[in-house]
Amino acid sequence: MQTVLSVVQVIIAIIVIFLVLMHSGKDSGLSGAFGVGTGTGPLGGGSMVERNLNRWTVFFAILFVLNTIVLLRKLA
Repeated sequence: MQTVLSVVQVIIAIIVIFLVLMHSGKDSGLSGAFGVGTGTGPLGGGSMVERNLNRWTVFFAILFVLNTIVLLRKLA
């Protein structure tokens, strides 16, 4: 069980890293390559895509924290 949770933890961590990099920042970051914050590009309009990106980032961050807590309780 601990091995499965550890593998899930790594997958969630990679997803969270990718989602955070997709956010537009000062220099547009990785999201500039996909047109997330610009309103153009393959992903369509800016505000709705950005809002959904925020929701997914929060969702996976909460999953990451919950999985971390479960893993820590399994170790103790």
